[in-house]
Amino acid sequence: MIGFYNYTVILTYIGFACGMFGVYSAANGKTEGALLSLLLAGLCDMFDGKIAKTKKDRTQQECRFGIQIDSLSDMLCFGVLPPMIAYSAGLRHPVHMMIYFCYSLTALIRLAYFNVTEEERQDKTNERRKVYEGLPVTSSALIIPLLFAIPNDWTWFSIAAAIVYGVTAVAFVTRFTLKKPQMRAMLLFIVAGALELLLLILQKCLH
Repeated sequence: MIGFYNYTVILTYIGFACGMFGVYSAANGKTEGALLSLLLAGLCDMFDGKIAKTKKDRTQQECRFGIQIDSLSDMLCFGVLPPMIAYSAGLRHPVHMMIYFCYSLTALIRLAYFNVTEEERQDKTNERRKVYEGLPVTSSALIIPLLFAIPNDWTWFSIAAAIVYGVTAVAFVTRFTLKKPQMRAMLLFIVAGALELLLLILQKCLH
């Protein structure tokens, strides 16, 4: 069959499946299920690159396929699913809709730009990337669940959501650098995600 199916891309495929489940959940008004899917997709994305790099004999075609498939999966999981979550929660004002469009568009632009620059970088060096340019789209796996995990009045929540989605969209394409997280930081992200999940569960139980 066309494509690659070795262990280096399996976690990316699982993350994509989480994203698809999240979109289906959001389309059916199951916001909590969509948020859980977003967290799981973020967890998969955190380790798919590290797993891929354990295969020392990857061909150039496999490496480039990995870049493309990861970004395509990221577009669904972190470029489309977050706005779907807000929409399913009832945030459907025309202003929100415009912000969602900008959010998804800037995510698309950022991912395409990353693909181009990453391929150029790999043509010049085999060193691992040390910094990110702009806010990675995968950061939405922590930002969006945190937004929904904090109890708030609906009016203020509606405003807060517009601000968070809008600022995040701008940050995707703003030219600044972030140091690529090492294992300690990744473990902290996992703990933060687990705490957000706990807050979401508590909020659900209280309501």
